[in-house]
Amino acid sequence: MGKEANLQEKRPLLDNAHSSQPLPRHVLVVHGGAGTITRETSTPEQQAAYKAALSKALLSGYRVLRAGGDAIDAAVAAVTVLEDNPLFNAGKGAVFNIAGKNELETSVMLSKPPASHPDIPASRRGLGLTSLTKAKNPSHLVRALYLAPSLVPHTFIAGSTAETIGEQLGETLVDPSYFFTEHRWKEHRHGLGLPEEPYPYPPPEQKDDTIPMDRYPTGTVGAVALDVHGCISAVTSTGGMTNKLVGRIGDTPCMGSGYWAEEWDDTSLLSKIWTKVTGRKPGKKGVGISSTGNGDYFIRQGAAITIAHRVRYLQEPLEVAAAKVVGELLDAGGMGGVIALDTDGNVTMPLNCEGMYRGFIKEDGVPKTAIFDDEDAA
Repeated sequence: MGKEANLQEKRPLLDNAHSSQPLPRHVLVVHGGAGTITRETSTPEQQAAYKAALSKALLSGYRVLRAGGDAIDAAVAAVTVLEDNPLFNAGKGAVFNIAGKNELETSVMLSKPPASHPDIPASRRGLGLTSLTKAKNPSHLVRALYLAPSLVPHTFIAGSTAETIGEQLGETLVDPSYFFTEHRWKEHRHGLGLPEEPYPYPPPEQKDDTIPMDRYPTGTVGAVALDVHGCISAVTSTGGMTNKLVGRIGDTPCMGSGYWAEEWDDTSLLSKIWTKVTGRKPGKKGVGISSTGNGDYFIRQGAAITIAHRVRYLQEPLEVAAAKVVGELLDAGGMGGVIALDTDGNVTMPLNCEGMYRGFIKEDGVPKTAIFDDEDAA
């Protein structure tokens, strides 16, 4: 292991109490999956459990941002909370493929290198991982590998290669039985018209009383953060589609489809006038996107990068660009939604289905969450 990797990867995620001094703009937005979520098939107790989990994720990431930490660390902190919660289709509680196995995927992308790692090349951009079977927290693994460009110079790698390098960097691997939950196993077997038993592992002695709201999910968890240094980072993690074919790769690890982050010179008319009057260099604009839903359609439509480029080249407001792309996904047959954030702190969370677990938190530290398509985050 190189000295560079050891120094970078052993650095813990920042999670300190916040300072009393005001900081520049910092925002975090999260999602926990979209699709088969309805009021009719859920209870108030289930809805409360999801909103509590989203709030916990938002506060975890907020503490990183409020302490001046990097967007990548804030996004990973938020996603970790959701990966550890069996209500969500990521990490513990991920869905099963057609062979009754868990194959996990994750990704990270940044608008520019993190302030704490200025040696990361600006061209590095991001990294996607697929076919993971042992990474306890895929979001931690992809962060570690992104920060080790000498070990993983690529943009997309799979399976045991990623996990072996990650373990050498100190990341936690677990037995595949860790990801098992009885509820997701039953969905897997029912979806194939098979009896629930035999179980691949002994059922847990202590059962979770909270049952997931979504049935046969295709959703994902993700976070997009803007830090005080002006960097935007998108982190996404998923178990994929229930009963997907073995080896199927979704949009989560596909750069430009399920995730994107980008920064560019502000070429708006106002910026040009300001530059001409002051002689200063133009300011920077940027966006970050994380998607959830039927990933095959996000890939076919190039959903995430299309949103970013509508903002960059057509100079559409983020809200307008994201809504158009999500609408086009539905026209093509794809169900889901996105969360998106720009360097001005604008947040948008459009969806084209009945529900998407979602929320955001801004400088005031108050988490705001929503589930259904007819409610605003509050």
